[in-house]
Amino acid sequence: MLWRRPARLLVLLFASVIVLGTGLLALPVSHQVPDVTLVEALFTATTSLCVAGLSVVDIGAHWSTFGEVVILSLIQIGGIGIMTMASVLGIVVIRRFGMRLQLSVHSEQRTLNVGDARGIVLRIVATSLTCEAVLAAILVPRMWLAHGMTPGAALYSGVFHSVSAFNNAGLSIYSDSLTRFSGDPLILLPVALATILGGLGFPVLLELRRHLRTPRRWSLHSKMTVWTSLLLFGGGMVAVTVLEWGNPATLGPMPWPQKLLDGAFHGIMPRSGGFNVVDVGAMESHTLFVIIMLMFVGGGSAGTAGGIKTSTFAVIWFVVWAEVRGHPHVHAFGRRLSYGTIRQALSLTFLSMTVVAFATIYLTATTAHTLQEILFEVVSASAVVGLSTGITPDLPPHAQVLLTILMFAGRIGPITFASALALRERTRRYDLPEGRPVIG
Repeated sequence: MLWRRPARLLVLLFASVIVLGTGLLALPVSHQVPDVTLVEALFTATTSLCVAGLSVVDIGAHWSTFGEVVILSLIQIGGIGIMTMASVLGIVVIRRFGMRLQLSVHSEQRTLNVGDARGIVLRIVATSLTCEAVLAAILVPRMWLAHGMTPGAALYSGVFHSVSAFNNAGLSIYSDSLTRFSGDPLILLPVALATILGGLGFPVLLELRRHLRTPRRWSLHSKMTVWTSLLLFGGGMVAVTVLEWGNPATLGPMPWPQKLLDGAFHGIMPRSGGFNVVDVGAMESHTLFVIIMLMFVGGGSAGTAGGIKTSTFAVIWFVVWAEVRGHPHVHAFGRRLSYGTIRQALSLTFLSMTVVAFATIYLTATTAHTLQEILFEVVSASAVVGLSTGITPDLPPHAQVLLTILMFAGRIGPITFASALALRERTRRYDLPEGRPVIG
């Protein structure tokens, strides 16, 4: 039965909704242009449900209001669905182990009650809708009063971008994303904050709500996610701002307060936000490489962000640190990491790197774009970020289909892969003699 195999159920559910969304977007009522190809409808449905953010068409000019509502609905379903399924899969994994380990996990990760799946779903929905409503309440008046929109247009735009921001979709009804709001702190800062909150993951959000002022009471997962996120956010903001400070095609002509704001915004968006306020394709090559690395890491587990996740990155960092210091065990924040956790982190990272490498090789060989442009799009798709150098609409159909597959795999792949590894863990009745190949 599928319900006994939740990872397969997740794949089937997402695939079914993508098929439904593709069919709706292919209807004449969904678009403003004469014809819509199957690839355009499939790509848009996938990028919306997987909250990936890439687009092969101009959403505002290509799709009708009905089509945009379909896209918005897919974003909402995808964001809530991925947080729900990731949390429920975590419960399933916990339940497969013995009572002693269940109690240990429950004591450590107090936000996930192994017997309260229904309550988790309700809290996820309530948290998502509340954050989106608060953001919309900030954006709508600002768009109306400061940017010359009619009240109806401001309401529609504010709600659309609120849902897109919290769910880390990065999709916009404007062809220039959020470029028209460049330098506006009352638009960019709330959008950035919503992106951060959505990308932290539901378990972390719930724990921060309970113990925000007492970090010592945070679980190991929350400590890893929060501190790693702060490090990457800070490093990203400084790196992008400094590297683009004098670029005449991006931050160069701006006054310094706008440079700081737009640079900081672009330092946050690679963590799966996907919006942009300057032309990403015009950025310096070294800046694009920094963004690629940030996109690959992504955000927190059981959240709307993609990538290998901050906890995975933190585990690998602690493994390296322990090896450098010659310690036989890996310790993090006063806890010893299990060998199963380390193996899962290394396996997930290696698999993600392999997928990115092969996809980049294929697209570089079959398209006319540069290696860096292709690598940027591939990482953005597989990490469901949404930032683009502008080449996605120009790619041939087979390349767009490959990016569609990467978005789907990048959205549900890490969750299903990690849960499958955990559920397949068995104790061997015997072991083989130890071997030590030469390393380095």
